[in-house]
Amino acid sequence: MVSQTNEQALEAAIEKALTGTCLEDIKAGVQEAAPDFGNKFYKLGQPTDFDMHYALDTNYFWQFLENTQEEELEKLKRNSPNDWQRKVLERFDRLIKKHGILHLLKKGLSVDDAHLNFMYPAPLASSSDKVHQNFAANIFSATRQLRYSKANPLQEIDMVLFINGIPLITLELKNTWTGQTARYHGQKQYRNDRDITQPLLQFGRCLVHMAVDTDEVYMTTKLADKSTFFLPFNKGNGHGQGNPPNMFGHKTAYLWEEVFTKESLANIIQHFVRLDGSSKDDLKKRTLFFPRYHQMDVVRKLVNHAATHGVGQTYLIQHSAGSGKSNSITWAAYQLIETYPQSADVPGSRGVEQPLFDSVIVVTDRRLLDKQLRDNIKEFSEVKNIVAPAFKSSELKSALENGKKIIITTIQKFPFIIDGISDLSDKRFAVIIDEAHSSQSGSAHDNMNRAMGKSEIEEAEDAQDKVLQAMRSRKMRGNASYLAFTATPKNSTLEKFGQQQEDGSFKPFHLYSMKQAIEEGFILDVIANYTTYKSYYEIEKSIQDNPEFDTKKAQKRLRTYVETSQQTIDTKAEIMLEHFIPHVVNSKKLKGKAKGMVVTQNIETAIRYYKAITRQLEQQGNPFKAVIAFSGTKEVDGIEYTEADTNGFPEAETKDKFDTDEYRLLIVANKYLTGFDQPKLCAMYVDKKLASVLCVQTLSRLNRSAPKLGKKTEDLFVLDFFNSVDDIKTSFDPFYTSTTLSEATDINVLHELKDSMDDVGVYEWYEVEDFIKRYFNNEDAQTLSPIIDTAANRFNYELELEDEDKVDFKVKAKQFVKIYGQMASILPYEIVAWEKLFWFLKFLIPKLIVKDPDSAALDELLDSVDLSSYGLQRVKLNYGIGLDAEETELAPQNPNPRGAYGGEEERDQLDDIIKNFNERWFQGWSATPAEQKVKFINIAESIKQHPDFEAKYQNNPDPHNRELAFEKMLKEVMLARRKDELELYKLFAGDPAFKASWMQSMQRTVGL
Repeated sequence: MVSQTNEQALEAAIEKALTGTCLEDIKAGVQEAAPDFGNKFYKLGQPTDFDMHYALDTNYFWQFLENTQEEELEKLKRNSPNDWQRKVLERFDRLIKKHGILHLLKKGLSVDDAHLNFMYPAPLASSSDKVHQNFAANIFSATRQLRYSKANPLQEIDMVLFINGIPLITLELKNTWTGQTARYHGQKQYRNDRDITQPLLQFGRCLVHMAVDTDEVYMTTKLADKSTFFLPFNKGNGHGQGNPPNMFGHKTAYLWEEVFTKESLANIIQHFVRLDGSSKDDLKKRTLFFPRYHQMDVVRKLVNHAATHGVGQTYLIQHSAGSGKSNSITWAAYQLIETYPQSADVPGSRGVEQPLFDSVIVVTDRRLLDKQLRDNIKEFSEVKNIVAPAFKSSELKSALENGKKIIITTIQKFPFIIDGISDLSDKRFAVIIDEAHSSQSGSAHDNMNRAMGKSEIEEAEDAQDKVLQAMRSRKMRGNASYLAFTATPKNSTLEKFGQQQEDGSFKPFHLYSMKQAIEEGFILDVIANYTTYKSYYEIEKSIQDNPEFDTKKAQKRLRTYVETSQQTIDTKAEIMLEHFIPHVVNSKKLKGKAKGMVVTQNIETAIRYYKAITRQLEQQGNPFKAVIAFSGTKEVDGIEYTEADTNGFPEAETKDKFDTDEYRLLIVANKYLTGFDQPKLCAMYVDKKLASVLCVQTLSRLNRSAPKLGKKTEDLFVLDFFNSVDDIKTSFDPFYTSTTLSEATDINVLHELKDSMDDVGVYEWYEVEDFIKRYFNNEDAQTLSPIIDTAANRFNYELELEDEDKVDFKVKAKQFVKIYGQMASILPYEIVAWEKLFWFLKFLIPKLIVKDPDSAALDELLDSVDLSSYGLQRVKLNYGIGLDAEETELAPQNPNPRGAYGGEEERDQLDDIIKNFNERWFQGWSATPAEQKVKFINIAESIKQHPDFEAKYQNNPDPHNRELAFEKMLKEVMLARRKDELELYKLFAGDPAFKASWMQSMQRTVGL
């Protein structure tokens, strides 16, 4: 007999896993239904026991009440001996239509003088035997082929799961081996073939409806015919959508083996599912939230790890935009305050009957999270007023002293709030940090850790003890666990919060990747339609003199001059509008509501763009308006600008005004690049250098989905005037799948930096000691200034230091302060000298006067050239930027201890600089002899940088092998440059005589 691979086979497999048997086995006489009450198995439900009108399995409904609440039922029987059951059912039906099933499962039902519970919650570690017994009395059941509709009596739901006769989950099952899938056929069946007017399928009567096949699971909490919106409930596979192969069964077996267990479903009901909105609102207008798989998984893993390993842990949760991070944070916060240690031996435990954490502190930069947390907790908790905001030290201190369980503060306020707290070392905290990289650099995190313990030991008598205490206070306190949520972890974030592996690398505790979020449709692929513009310039020399400049600095200043000129901005603004008006506004994208963002280099450039775009819109009859966003005031061409004055309305209204149909373009410099959610954004025009985290966050302003507006990936468009395709790919790759850190930062670089600075003689060590002693004794600042000023005066005037040496010292000092400030919180040991120098340099650096030796000359450079032409060539990709699907490994943050100068600066005459500049940005013609020389030198340098150059060529004693090695390197370099030097590559590849001469000339050049 062949294997059964149809839909019924999947039904039977699920039923057997849940109930211990299945109908097919019972009918065949192979096995009886599992009879044991209270064991791990579900009861086997009968379709005939289902009451279509009340949407209840009346057999198990009454059985549960009679087994567990006989006294309450007796009250009803005495009051209404003939119709007490009808009275219960009618009141149940009336309240479920008003409040939904979740309300009745948690609150129960009062009828006359009786109160009925419909579910007993799962026990905690500290729960009594009675609580355990009550939970065991719950009757979980599964019914196959359930007929639910009076209007269509032959319609059947494949399977329904119940608790105590009350339906929780409906399942439509498909089998991919028969060509039927949950993604298409299961969802279609719910949308097109199911009568949602029937009680079972009405909103709020079940927690969730699932379409399931052997490979995937999809879910919805609200059936709405053809408008029904399904979410994936999948684990993810290879950092993308779907589920991984399962050695022991179907890919989706986790659903019935893990999610549908009794304890799991009770946990979901008690701690995850929530009904948004007020009880005063019409039930149909409210939203029922059921967790996506990764949300449920991360919270459960965090809670279990904390219960097992105790306080003092660090967790990095790398969840992409679109992961529902706000809900994950609220669920984690609520469940952590109810987490108990698994045993008394768990670190930080005060016994298994005491919660592990006294309070959860949520640090965020999103104002909405405060209200969202409050609303969510209100739905979950029987205890009121357990959430408190804190925006100043007195509020935070009061909240902690009054036993508030969840305290919400902002990243900006947190360092100031904790200044007023003196001693909280006897308490246990879970600190949840939203967007970890935003708040974890420098002293802000020092202050956060200092808040977790004593800021100083008043009994300590000498300065060294106080220094050690300050160091310890910045470490990750043993009385706090840190949970860092971010979509884009930096190397320092990975090292602080990641889980260190046996090979020394660091990985996130939990991952929901950008790749999975894109493939599952929660965010859009912002670089699928990415277009660059190459800028071409021709700069003409306007002076006869030929001074010398540092080539790299001159190149940078020349490009800045060209890019920020009003002529250039006018040209680019015209190009932006030529695209935006016909292709975004007039094309009726997003039902005519599509918007765009212009990202500029700085506030001055933003203002110039705003003026250029506004002027051109006026010339076109004002089809819409532009709005600008920037902070503070800025003077441009002698006029002072503010955001409010420029827009004509208060700064606080900018976000709301931009949401209206009147405004379509938002012009920004730094503001609104992160944390700004506007689903109507679908076009972005970039004229700013973007890299790493900022690049991902900026372009991700476009990725928010808008299902009601039909927003699709094809609607997105990025036009980039500044960055190359490789720049963007390099920025996105680390965060597309999983980000890991290859190894820990080499902290020994601090030894090298300190030794190098000590040798310069800017400070004497006794001055450092004196400063530290006075600083930690809280002496008046007037006694500190002379020490710092003496060292600063020595650096600025007394020591005969070259300008380059001064720059070098100051760069090293800044590197020391930055690296030590970040690493002190995770160092496994303490070096007092580093701590002392850290504090001394923090006060010294601002007083060190450094002059760039080329700054004046470079200013003169701009007066010596004129902008003669500006053109743009569009480089359209045939496809989006392809990101690497493999894990990306970041390098640790090891600075260059050599400081600012790693070698001799390259200096060229002005003529050569201009030729080099025009060659780089204006490659639109066949090369002149002078231009050939520049290309020639560049390719020679590429050969010198080839990984085989030293070993296989320069240091190779065999002439024949040297020749072969050089030819191989030259071929690889030319092949790599073929797109940029196509004309040259054709000569190299197609003309043997040219190739031979080119190779000989190259060999002579690299030997210079």
